[in-house]
Amino acid sequence: MQHYIVEFSKYFIALFMIFYTVESFLALRKKREDERNGVYIRQDIYIFLIQFFSYLCMCLKTGQIEYLFFYAFLQIALFSTLVLYQMIYPKNNRLLLNHMCLLLSIGFIMLTRLDFDKAIKQFFIVAAALGASLVIPFFVHKLRFIKHLKWLYGALGITALGIVLVLGQVTHGSKISYTVAGVTIQPSEFVKIIFVFFIASLLYKAATLKEVILSAFMAAIHILILVASKDLGSSLIFFMGYLFMVLIASKNYLYLLAGFVSGGGAAVAGYYLFSHVRVRVQAFLDPFSVIDNQGFQMAQSLFAISNGKWFGTGLFEGTPADIPFVESDFMFSAVAEELGGIFAVCMILVCLNCFLVFLKIAMELEDTFYRLVASGLGVMYIFQIFLTVGGGMKFIPLTGVTLPLVSYGGSSVLTTLIIFAVMQGLFMIYYTEEKQRKKEGKTGNRRGEKTKNYVEEWDEEA
Repeated sequence: MQHYIVEFSKYFIALFMIFYTVESFLALRKKREDERNGVYIRQDIYIFLIQFFSYLCMCLKTGQIEYLFFYAFLQIALFSTLVLYQMIYPKNNRLLLNHMCLLLSIGFIMLTRLDFDKAIKQFFIVAAALGASLVIPFFVHKLRFIKHLKWLYGALGITALGIVLVLGQVTHGSKISYTVAGVTIQPSEFVKIIFVFFIASLLYKAATLKEVILSAFMAAIHILILVASKDLGSSLIFFMGYLFMVLIASKNYLYLLAGFVSGGGAAVAGYYLFSHVRVRVQAFLDPFSVIDNQGFQMAQSLFAISNGKWFGTGLFEGTPADIPFVESDFMFSAVAEELGGIFAVCMILVCLNCFLVFLKIAMELEDTFYRLVASGLGVMYIFQIFLTVGGGMKFIPLTGVTLPLVSYGGSSVLTTLIIFAVMQGLFMIYYTEEKQRKKEGKTGNRRGEKTKNYVEEWDEEA
């Protein structure tokens, strides 16, 4: 009986993930919030079932009862997050909240399977981060003076990155972190949020050539410090976030073209300047020719993905631990191997759905500053997904960035939770803007009657 439960659990997990993903895109099509309530409830049920079957399978396979206790604490934490968000912020974006909980769940499932001690450590970080992030939407919504702190943002960002460059620990050839009182911090993860606020505060009033040149100069300082620290993955994320924020602010596609040309030139220069870049390119071009050395990680990642097929080998049936640094850099490969290709593709689609929600919030905001913040955070989020998934699949050279909310890493998960909380605050600002427009009798805005209906419906509920 135990064998059948373990064997069939992987099909149930994949099926519930498919249901959740389909519901995510159906929710975007529904016009009224009350029509989405059923979707949100069903999604919560799917999250619970995915976790239940995953932890039941792991407990049966290993006989370790502590997995069930960990599962119980995880359920309490996620359920409390859902309830508290609903109580404190009745007008939160529920779809984004559900996605956050699902991705955290997937991360804990795989971390429990790979390294239980790291899963426990990550749990405490996430629990503290979730509690702290509950106040962020309030501050984003209420403190409107944050758009005027551009030079504070710039000074904080450059100082934090500069400290890493000078005092940072060398990890795999790059200076990406430093330790304070026994706690390791990766400042670039936090600075990317500050960087978005900085560029938005520079460009929200005007995006003339003067402002664009000033922003490019300041962005170049951030990126060059990251390049000097050999944190090339983060530098790419900063660069793409900046490039699209300039495009949105100026609506000038020549800036985008110039950015891609300069970025291409910088990539070629990086290849010749940094030996570890050449190593990663070699592993990307032909990992099997150097499988004993530089190509070992990539080859093992490809073996894992191919081994998973459609429905995966099942938890504790694969060998994802054979991939070096799997819990941080190759979590997508571990998911694809043991939970299956279908589950992994659905996970990517959920991340894409998050990005679409980010963009939807950005397009609906009237205030240019907040629209730029939402756009910048959205681009950075989805580009990080692209880098980590593309690197693990040999679609692009490996950059060594984490899969947001899924991979192991305190700084990464904390930063991503802050990003989701900021987006909740921006969603509340959108609601406030529309409510004000309704009071003033302005209905002919760029979003049309649909957003007007949302606000009328929300007012009736309130």
